[in-house]
Amino acid sequence: MALLPCPYLHAEVDLSAERERHIAERHPDLLPTHRDRIAATLAEPDQVRRSVRFGSARLFSRWYTDLRGGKHVVVVVVSGPVASGHHWVITAYLARKLAEGEAEWKRS
Repeated sequence: MALLPCPYLHAEVDLSAERERHIAERHPDLLPTHRDRIAATLAEPDQVRRSVRFGSARLFSRWYTDLRGGKHVVVVVVSGPVASGHHWVITAYLARKLAEGEAEWKRS
C-alpha cells in the first residue's frame, strides 16, 4: 500500500496493491508507466469534482499536455466518515474531457 499526500484533503490517500492492480488491468494506458502522475494529480490537481454516482467520492483531475497528445489524469478518491479521516483511491484513468460531477474547487 502507498500513502499519497493530498493537501486538498489535508491527509494522505491510500493506494492499495489491489486498487493498483485494478487500475493496471482496466486502464493500462495509465499504469504502470504513469504511476507518478497519480501522486502528482493528488498533490496538485487542476480541479476537484464531486462524483455524481458516489456521494462520498471526489474526482481529482490534472491536465498533462505531454500525455498521449493531451489528457486529464483523473483519480477517484472515496472518503470515510469525517471523524475517521480515511481516504482511499478506488480507480484512476485518462480522459480527454471531464464529464462527471460539479466542480468543488478549481485552480485559479
